[in-house]
Amino acid sequence: MAEAPYGSWRSPITADLIVSASIGISQPRFAGSDVYWVESRPMERGRNVIVRRGPDGSHQDVLPPPFNARTRVHEYGGGDYVVDGETIYFSNFADQRLYRTAPGVEPQALTREEGLRYADAVVDGRRRRLVCVREDHRRGGEPINTIVAVDLASGEETVLVQGNDFYASPRLSPDGSRLAWLSWDHPNMPWDGCRLFVAGLDSRGGTADARLVAGGDSESVFQPEWSPDGSLWFVSDPSGWWNLYRWDGSKVEPMAPMEAEFGLPLWQFGMSTYDFAGSDRVVCAYCVQGSWRLAQIDAASGRLQDLQTPFTAIASVRAANGRVLFLGGAPDRPMALYSFEAVSGEMDLLKAASDVRLDPGYVSIPETIEFPTEGGTTAFGFYYPPLNKDFRGPAGEKPPLLVMSHG
Repeated sequence: MAEAPYGSWRSPITADLIVSASIGISQPRFAGSDVYWVESRPMERGRNVIVRRGPDGSHQDVLPPPFNARTRVHEYGGGDYVVDGETIYFSNFADQRLYRTAPGVEPQALTREEGLRYADAVVDGRRRRLVCVREDHRRGGEPINTIVAVDLASGEETVLVQGNDFYASPRLSPDGSRLAWLSWDHPNMPWDGCRLFVAGLDSRGGTADARLVAGGDSESVFQPEWSPDGSLWFVSDPSGWWNLYRWDGSKVEPMAPMEAEFGLPLWQFGMSTYDFAGSDRVVCAYCVQGSWRLAQIDAASGRLQDLQTPFTAIASVRAANGRVLFLGGAPDRPMALYSFEAVSGEMDLLKAASDVRLDPGYVSIPETIEFPTEGGTTAFGFYYPPLNKDFRGPAGEKPPLLVMSHG
């Protein structure tokens, strides 16, 4: 090892190296025996491409250029597409209209007007429509948010929920009789406080008898999902920790309560930290001191069991028919899309975000730290000690400390 001042060490890891061989992977989901996800490709100027993986392991781009599956609702987007059998509905970045396509089929516009944006759609199969968040920019000024239904035959739109500044997570019950959603108002962001509502759907598909299930101005609710048995699960933080809860139609009960975070700040639509691998099993990700873990919860007893993985970052958990998808990564490996069988635990790598393989001699492994901050509270972070197998610092010299907040 050569002795050299801190800050002068040369490394083979460069920004060009990382970017040239990297993509973004998001929004994985099952559709029968197929798996779909979105790839953000720097080499295509950031175009978001929906990719299908067949049961034989083959990959196919669903979206031909120049189509770009990216919504601008709430500007940060997310919830860009939904799959119904072999049909895919997506928001196109250029005009923000909803389009319909299928593998090998040229996309066709479903909605007609520009100035409208759509996100976080679910398919209402009984009524042959999409239910989604709509953002209306046609009048200028601050846009108007609503939850709407879009008829799959005509593209006609019907407002189902309105009156709040923001909406997210419209979710239909398994029998299609109820709709859940989140809403919040200025000046809150959803992680400050939002509300979870449930309403019945009448004979014409409109909402009726909406009731508040959880949340408020200082309680943040995240990711409501209907379980196969018709109960509503969600993440909320009345205890100060984002934990899982279940609502059976009359009461709310905590599931596996602990000092850990099962939720995330809702920067984008469609974020997911848990899903139902069956009628009696929930697969979830939770965070302790900045490190994420994967676990299973028995829905009957509420007992949580950790699943052993090498990952410290876990996101986008999705499940269906005993199979689970998630994004996983660690300081020594790039984020990648994995699938596993919930019972056997057998895990497969489906797609990595980067083909770059880094020499561990140049990669700093972070250490969890905590320190006192204002108001008598504690702040948490990661400390990355300087590491380079080719260099060491001068004796008695301390390395500079770079502090990055809100990483």
